[in-house]
Amino acid sequence: MTEHQEIAASCKCLIPADRSQRKHCSGEFQSDVSAPPSATPWWPEAENSMQGRSNRPISVAVVLLAAGQSSRMGTIGAHKLLAEFDGMPLIRRSAITASNSNGRPVIAVTGYRHVDLERAIEDLPVTVVRNAAFSSGMASSLALGVTAAEVGAPDGIMIMLADMPALTVMDLEILITAFRAARGKSIIRAAARGKPGNPAIIPEALYSRLKNLKGDKGARELIKGSGLPIVDVEIGDSALIDVDTPDAVEAAGGILRT
Repeated sequence: MTEHQEIAASCKCLIPADRSQRKHCSGEFQSDVSAPPSATPWWPEAENSMQGRSNRPISVAVVLLAAGQSSRMGTIGAHKLLAEFDGMPLIRRSAITASNSNGRPVIAVTGYRHVDLERAIEDLPVTVVRNAAFSSGMASSLALGVTAAEVGAPDGIMIMLADMPALTVMDLEILITAFRAARGKSIIRAAARGKPGNPAIIPEALYSRLKNLKGDKGARELIKGSGLPIVDVEIGDSALIDVDTPDAVEAAGGILRT
């Protein structure tokens, strides 16, 4: 077994087959969606720290992409990120999930209908970056988010799509744990039954290339051609469930709001 297979295997064992039992895996992780505490502690151990970083824990920032136009929602005038899941807008649900993880800082990139989205998360410990050029594609949002996250000098940046309602804090923690186990040198990618999904954690070595993407290109192509090791970590169906259409929102248990 290679080093990267060992990393992935060690993370898989954290995940019960029954997703409803995940919150019992460890008292360290909070899997329920509730408002984050005023401050979430950094990872308590420094044993995976990279040399030359003052022995601090390997750090991961989160860039939450929420700028898109929801173009596949049709003509009904609804925004997928304002669809309600468990009584709250999806953008808020996703931001709380990110904020309750050990990812710091959390950067939310808004654009289309930014006023409504920002109102939904204004009381959360999230830094909002507004993309005025959101119609140009995902690459511009990635560039803004990465630039904002770089201020804190994280060792890796988790690229998280805001339209994935099944993601839990446990899912994010499993990915962060894998990144630390890889000493911040590998790309960590969520997967379900061997199929690559989201989120992904990108090491510092690729930040400049992330910022130079153009148009509607996301990180997927960059990951494939990066030359860095890729560790796929099984987190179950939450890695694949997004809500790009009205039917997908309904299937995932959401209620559309105009």
